[in-house]
Parts: sequence; C-alpha cells; structure tokens
Amino acid sequence: MADPVRITFLGGLGEIGRNCAVLEQHGRLVVLDCGVMFPDPEMPGVDLVLPDFSYLRENAERVAGIVLSHGHEDHTGGLGFLLREVSAPVFGSALTLGLARSRVEEAGLTDTELVAVADNERRRIGPFDVEFIPVTHSVPHGFATAFHTAQGVVLHSGDFKLDLLPVDGRRTDLARIGQIAAGEGVRLLLADSTNAEEPGFTRSETSVGETFRQLFAERAGRRIVVACFASHIHRIQQVASAAIASGRKVALLGRSMLRNVAIARELGLLAIPADALVEVEEVDDLEPGEVCVLSTGSQGEPMSALTLLAAGENRRLSIAEGDVVILSSHAIPGNEWAVARAMDGLARRGAEVIHSAVAHVHETGHAKQGELQTLLSVARPAAFIPVHGEYRHLLRHARLAIEMGVDEDAVLLCEDGDQVLLSDGGVDFDGEVPAGYLYVDGTVGGVGRAVLRDRRVLAEEGVVVVVVTVDIRSGEVVTGPEIITRGWVHAAEADELIEDARTAVLKAIAGLSAEGQLDAESLRRVVRRATGRLVNERTKRRPMIVPVVMET
Repeated sequence: MADPVRITFLGGLGEIGRNCAVLEQHGRLVVLDCGVMFPDPEMPGVDLVLPDFSYLRENAERVAGIVLSHGHEDHTGGLGFLLREVSAPVFGSALTLGLARSRVEEAGLTDTELVAVADNERRRIGPFDVEFIPVTHSVPHGFATAFHTAQGVVLHSGDFKLDLLPVDGRRTDLARIGQIAAGEGVRLLLADSTNAEEPGFTRSETSVGETFRQLFAERAGRRIVVACFASHIHRIQQVASAAIASGRKVALLGRSMLRNVAIARELGLLAIPADALVEVEEVDDLEPGEVCVLSTGSQGEPMSALTLLAAGENRRLSIAEGDVVILSSHAIPGNEWAVARAMDGLARRGAEVIHSAVAHVHETGHAKQGELQTLLSVARPAAFIPVHGEYRHLLRHARLAIEMGVDEDAVLLCEDGDQVLLSDGGVDFDGEVPAGYLYVDGTVGGVGRAVLRDRRVLAEEGVVVVVVTVDIRSGEVVTGPEIITRGWVHAAEADELIEDARTAVLKAIAGLSAEGQLDAESLRRVVRRATGRLVNERTKRRPMIVPVVMET
C-alpha cells in the first residue's frame, strides 16, 4: 500500500490571485506558488491580500522547498512574506527567480537559496521528484510541474496557453505530457481555469505585434505611450521592435518596467539594442514621432506611472495634446473602474486612448476551452481538480473535464482551505485548514476584518467623537461634552444636531449618576448609546461613535 499524497489549497480557488498550494508526502511539504491578490474598492487602505500562512507556519520545519511556476505577482508576490515564516530553497526558472528576487530582498532574506531550473529538468525536492515542463504564457519561461509521487504523477498545468507561434519559439510541451500519460499515467491533473468560460482557442501573441506595427505606421509623427504589464516580456519585445522599425527611440517609465527590462536583457530574453533606449527625461528633446514610451500602470493601480500621467502628476513625463496612449492589457476583474478612470483622465488631457475593445492590442495568456480540452485529451488524467479562477470558472472547467471523459466521481470542485487526499482508493476531500485573507497595509500584515469594517464605516458614514470630563464622586460634568464630527453631516445642518446631541449626552450622564453607577466604562457606554440613538433617529445614518470620557 503506497503512502498517500495530501494537497492543501491556500489560495487561488474561487478568486483571481493568491495562488498557493501545498503538496505533502512522507511527512514533508512542498509549496507550489505564493501569490498576492490586489485589493478591491471594499478594502480601503489595503495594499495587498495574501494567503493565510497559518498551516505553513505550524508545519514550517517540514517544508522541503518552494516551487514557482512563473513570474507573475499572483503566483510570486507573497514570497517575501512566506519566507519570514518558512526557511526553504526556492525553485523556478532563471527569469522567474530574477523577477521574484526583489521580493526576497525587500524582506531582508538575502540568504535564501534560489535554485534556477531549466526546461524539462527534474529535481528531487524532499520526497518529491519534480519535473519542470515548458509552457507558453504571457510571461516567458513558465512551467507546468509534474510531481512524481508514490501515488503516481500529480500534474499542475501552471498558467498556460497553446501558442503555436510564440514570440520566443518556446511552446507548451504537449509531447512530454503525452509521454507521461502513455507511460506512468497522470493520476491527478490540476489545470488553469481562468478562461474556462471562453469558447475556442486563443490567438498567438505574435498577432498583437502585427497590430502594433500597423498602429505605429498609421500614427507616424505622434508620440506613443504603451502601457502593459512589466512582466510581459514578449509584449515589451513586440512593442520595442515595432517602435524601432518605425524609427523611434524607446523610453521606460515605471520602476518595475526598468527593473524587468534590465533582468530580461541580461538573461538574453529581450533584444533591444542599447542605442535604441533613451532616458524618459530625454523624451521632450525628441520629435513626437521619434518617441515610444513603455509604461507600467495598465491596471490603473494607484500611484502607478500611467495613473499619475492621467492625473497630470507624473514628475518625469506629461501627456500632451495629440499623444497616443495604448493600454495593452485587459482589466483584471475588480480593476475595471480604476482602468476606466485612468483612460478618462488621459482623454481629458488630449490623448487618443486605444485599448483592447477598439484594437487587437492584447491577447490573453490563459487557455480557452479548446486548449483546455486539448490538454485533457493529451494528459488523460484519472482525476481532475480545476484551479486558478473564480468559482464559475472552476465549475465550467469541471464540466469540461467530465465531457472529456474524466469520471464524474473523480472530479473535485475545491475551494480555498480544502485538503484532498490521493490514496490507493482514489481522490477525496480530507478536511480543511484556515485560508482566509491576510491583508497587508504598508509593509506588514495584521489588518483584520474588524479594521476593514471600521474603515468602511468611516468612509461611508463618518465619525462622531464625544469628549466629556466627569467628576466620578459627584457625577457632575466638569467640561463638555464637546462633539467633534468628520464626514457625518453638512456644516449647515451641524449646529442644531450637535447641540441636541450635547443635551442627550448630559441627560444620559445625569440618569446614570442618579442610579449611582458611576464608573468610566458605564459612562462610555451611555455616552455612546445616547449619541448613537439621536444620530440614527435624526439622520438615519450610523457613523462611528467614539466616546472619550475623562475622570476627575
């Protein structure tokens, strides 16, 4: 009887981002990816959302290694936070490690062992024999990972697409997956579900390059700014090639764009001649038709280069009448409002804004239904779990697997926190672990749901602070009550309400004094209750009530 394999999902199931899973065998653990999710408007003040590391923290001494499938932030952005809890070597392609290194250095963990692996290389990580299979995605050098275990092969697709004409010629290695299927067999497949609702096949990334060449030709004489993900090295290559072919110099705007282009050029993954690059400060010295600026901020992120351009607050560059701004991306779910606001700001400054709804300036890096069916037909898995996607994506992918012949009883629809056990008897659920959101505000975690709830109340209803000094012995109000409000009512309405609130507080304190129950906690309670009751009755609002009671 072979030892079972346990798989724990800490993020990425039922959401876009926070991708993190743990494989366990013979008492040792391997972590697969550790990503972040970007906050939505319901998370005021939050910078990033991480997986809950409780399970890994409790089992830190059993972690044999961390495997990164590719270099996107939703798979690597939480690495620095994880390494504060767990000390283990990190495995990935040279580019993936290069992109992730800044996260490790920011955490002050420069002694972390980073192990670069090549295409089709196999590595022993604890009890796991891990094979790194090339896949095509929107960031170069991504991997599917085949974990050769006592229970057979557990294959994780990573983020992938089937691009027959990739920019760098590196295709998804279906042949190797087919060899595994025909030999050992794929016992369990976990596959990317992002585009499981989209019929057909994705177009090749090279098709976007054709669009850029056309746009650059049609807009000769005008300055062009292209915003895309700084990790999308293939997109950057195609934009740069189109710009250079049209006689333009390329300037880089945004810290991550500068860093990632330098890493990719050093690794030989990006071919931009040094004499084609100029500093963004030199752009104004060139004719508009001689310039192409590559910028970060295509998702409308606060303080990103493009968002600052749209607001007229970028210190290094300004948008001028007649400029062309191309957003070479789709908005991540939840970011639509921020992207729309950035586009509107650019248009107000006189720019022509081109995006994926009006021209083919973006192609997804995630497989659509036809490609997902192709992977299922090649891998022929005995069991299947859809990963990486919102719940509806996972559900549609599960149905696709059943349509492709996977036994319905061997298709599990999992969510964050679920554990599954792969054993001689099959695959089934095996308990749950904590997998809630860990909010990051600034550089540290610790922002809980209660803090977010308070922030939402402050944002939506405002705050009322009641300051009063009371003589505990006599029950006499020595000073106050002074009532301070922010974000509650318009100033013209405030005087009468504040005076009525003062009266209500004095009456409540007098009543408490008559009952002989004077103590600081009781005073705070009646002050909060009296103020809240009046505020709600008169305004139908529920601001945060903060009683400040001082004793004499």
